[in-house]
Amino acid sequence: MDCVFCKIVAGDIPACKVYEDAHTIAFMDIGQVNPGHTIVATNAHVENIYGLDDTQAAAVFRAATHIARAAKKAFAPGGMTLLQANEAPGWQTVMHFHLHVLPRHENDGAALTWPAQRPSREALERYAEQLRAALQS
Repeated sequence: MDCVFCKIVAGDIPACKVYEDAHTIAFMDIGQVNPGHTIVATNAHVENIYGLDDTQAAAVFRAATHIARAAKKAFAPGGMTLLQANEAPGWQTVMHFHLHVLPRHENDGAALTWPAQRPSREALERYAEQLRAALQS
């Protein structure tokens, strides 16, 4: 497999590891946006959120919480952004499930465009019904 995160988990390529447990690994992002920018990834190769089991999902968020608390203490950022992307249109660039823990500061240059559409209440109810149906199937 030619997955850079799997190679980090296996120890085949170096990484600045911060944390590791039975299900997750956390290491410094080589593309640091701000000091403390950390990747939390599954140890097992799971391509995206759709393949996670409940144990992996809980473990990633638990590890991200530990890292966020440590980053708050170590770097005293004004805020913290957790970013998780799936599939190329969703901004995923490494096809191994991971979450960014990004300490944030005023005017740090990191940005997210959020083009809110503001659909009608009726449209929102149709969307909700589609999701409820999908949850039951």
